[in-house]
Amino acid sequence: MPVALLASSETPADSGTASTVGNPCEAGETICNFVWDRTGDETLADYSDVLIGKPIALIGLFALAFVIRWVAHKAITRVAHRAARGVLPDRVNLVATERRRQRAEAMASLFKSIVTGLITAVFGTMMLSEIGVDIAPIIASAGIVGLALGFGAQSLVKDFLSGVFMIIEDQYGVGDQVDLGEAIGTVEAVTLRITRVRDVNGTVWYVPNGQIMRVGNQSQNWARTVLDISVAYSEDLTRVKRVLGEVAHDLWEDEDFKSQVIEEPSVWGVQDLAVDGVTVRVVLKTTPGEQWAVAREMRQRIKARFDHEGIEIPYPQRVVWNRHEPAPDADTSA
Repeated sequence: MPVALLASSETPADSGTASTVGNPCEAGETICNFVWDRTGDETLADYSDVLIGKPIALIGLFALAFVIRWVAHKAITRVAHRAARGVLPDRVNLVATERRRQRAEAMASLFKSIVTGLITAVFGTMMLSEIGVDIAPIIASAGIVGLALGFGAQSLVKDFLSGVFMIIEDQYGVGDQVDLGEAIGTVEAVTLRITRVRDVNGTVWYVPNGQIMRVGNQSQNWARTVLDISVAYSEDLTRVKRVLGEVAHDLWEDEDFKSQVIEEPSVWGVQDLAVDGVTVRVVLKTTPGEQWAVAREMRQRIKARFDHEGIEIPYPQRVVWNRHEPAPDADTSA
């Protein structure tokens, strides 16, 4: 009887021990544990985790990273559109609205770059951990990597810092017309490292932010069309100024240009006394990026009006003195 009781008391313990002995799966390996529980085959359980469990985990992490990035970018885009939105009636406020839109796009581009970098770093580390790479040294060496970047990748750090301050200080944004030295054109993209500019010929320039020594922004807040019109010295300058003022005022009142010319134009007067004629300056304040279109329209209208008024646009003239030398005396010895 005692023997039977002893046997019966040891049976549960023995059965429990048998269920755990030989289990090749670690805690958290769901696929491995599932196959082991169903089959009890150690080899099959190991291969099921390698061939099924880890790929599914990696795909899941990648999909999660993609979804988080997509949601974050959508949220940033929506906030940027909300920040750029505004219904403002007068022309000057339309300039501010456009500038706000450009800056919102630039800030959105910056934040998207930061979010993408953070998500890539976090989920990349998680994937490495999933395939069995010890990430503790990676995390522990972050300070050393930062120090190495400070000494060995100074240009990269300089590009990043310059890009951040350029955007924060609103030096330029997407859609601005800028002069960066050799690269002159329209800003198409601003990232933490580079600025992409397309010039008038269609050439795309990639300029590292750290190499931008100065920025000439031709479309920030407002722009100005400056026209120097030459007339002949024989023309009445008072009449010329009146005609130029009328042409500029007609353009100001034109419905097609109400959104481009934002202030009443003005004729500044005589700018230069050149060799071939007198130069008179007329200026128009425009919305950003529209100064060139307004200048072309003004030149066309000025030419047509001058032809109608009979005002002469000078052309190169030269006075030639022809000094006639007397012929040498004829030989009279004959």
